[in-house]
Amino acid sequence: MENKKRTPWRRWVVLVLMILGFVVGGILVPVQPEISVAPEKLIEHPLFTLPVIGDFYLVNTLPTLALTIVLLVILAYFTNRSMKQSLKTDLVPRGVGGIMEALLEMLYNLTEGSAGAKYAPMIFPWFATIMIYVLFANLLKLIPGFESIGVFHHAHAEGYELQLLFGHWYSILPVKVAHDGYILAPFFRGISVDLNFTASLALIAVVMIQVVGFRAQGIGYLSKFFNTRTMFKTPFFGAMDFLVGLLELISELSKILSFAFRLFGNMFAGVVLVAIVAGLLGKITILPAMIMMFELFVGVIQAFVFGMLTMVFMAQATQGHGHEAEHAG
Repeated sequence: MENKKRTPWRRWVVLVLMILGFVVGGILVPVQPEISVAPEKLIEHPLFTLPVIGDFYLVNTLPTLALTIVLLVILAYFTNRSMKQSLKTDLVPRGVGGIMEALLEMLYNLTEGSAGAKYAPMIFPWFATIMIYVLFANLLKLIPGFESIGVFHHAHAEGYELQLLFGHWYSILPVKVAHDGYILAPFFRGISVDLNFTASLALIAVVMIQVVGFRAQGIGYLSKFFNTRTMFKTPFFGAMDFLVGLLELISELSKILSFAFRLFGNMFAGVVLVAIVAGLLGKITILPAMIMMFELFVGVIQAFVFGMLTMVFMAQATQGHGHEAEHAG
């Protein structure tokens, strides 16, 4: 067989994209984004005031939260539609129905392999819901223009000049001014880089871990944290078991911080990394684009890790602890 000579066309595509990015980067000079841990306010005045919490502002993670819910409802609608159509034909779902069936079947097999067939139906809905939602939250922020279109606010310190495009639409210029400058508050910001979202999701996950434990073991689940069964039979080892139980309680509460800061830290680090690389390279745009691919990979991995940890902890909560496991067996 004759060996066909390969044409390295992919290299030319990359070279053309690098040159095009360099030219466009010289014409439309990018502006270094304002990196903020807290979500930005879209409106300076609070929407309403709550008695205990205080002022409630419209921040740019709330529209993203609503958008993820709408997209998931649309996805569920088309998946259900695909499933109903498959029931009328050959029972083989196609399109989005086939993709979701394969994904959910893989997740259910993972749950059944870790928790067993008895507790898999109890754990699977929480595991799949959390994982799919975090995956949407992580990947949605990678859409072009997602964090670059918004409203301008007067900068409290150093800001940028504006250029009128048309109507009430302005473009921010890479020219810093000490007074009368503006900063951009984007309409949408990734909710995974909002500690309020990750902490709330972590709290839900940890609470449901305890619910699964109580449903599986009943009131005996509390002996995992307050073990007094051997306190009077063997005082020394009973006291040690009691202290170990208190450490288990502290470990259980620390899962909230672990869940919240792991997801928030990794996703926020991606935002900072892209901004730093883009600022250092200037007109060279191909490498920041490659960093975005890395952030895509991190977003998928973090969704999988968050979901898997939730599922594994729920599976552990169904198992007896120490003497309870012997009696259960």
